[in-house]
Amino acid sequence: MTDMPPADPRIEAVAARLKEAAQKRAEAYAPPTDWRPIWKRPRKPKSIKAKNAELAKQRKRLKAAGVRRFYGAQSRRPRPRQNRIASAAARRDARALSRMRHSNAWLW
Repeated sequence: MTDMPPADPRIEAVAARLKEAAQKRAEAYAPPTDWRPIWKRPRKPKSIKAKNAELAKQRKRLKAAGVRRFYGAQSRRPRPRQNRIASAAARRDARALSRMRHSNAWLW
């Protein structure tokens, strides 16, 4: 038959202090009672000046995106050759070299 050891007042005091500290910590980290997630809070209406400023900023951003898109498309568009004569000569040379390379003639 085992009986409980006598309660040590020092251990009891330490245990009580630990419980109290844990309770305080839990209260400190608990969300406030009137807390609501940000997506459920009522919206504060913007002033007309703030709304117009936001819309102007959005218009500026969209206009800049349109300009970027326009010039991006421009750069990909095929362009006429600047000097067609020189490029034609270069093509002729390249064609001749290609014919030589694919033939079995030797260059001495």
